[in-house]
Amino acid sequence: MNMNQIINMVMRLFLRKAISKGIDKGFNMAATRKKGPAPDPEAERLEKSQGQENAKRAKQAMRVGRRIGRM
Repeated sequence: MNMNQIINMVMRLFLRKAISKGIDKGFNMAATRKKGPAPDPEAERLEKSQGQENAKRAKQAMRVGRRIGRM
């Protein structure tokens, strides 16, 4: 392997990890974003947990999509 290929491999590794972390952070921010005043704390807590579950499902769907894309 020449040096250019090694550098490209390392760069791809770091970029993939950085992009993945950015996407995860974006999903978490979208899931916990407030949409106005909640009527009571319990409703707010329930809404937050549902948003986090939706973010978790979206992450799982992304992983499945990546696995299917590799085949």
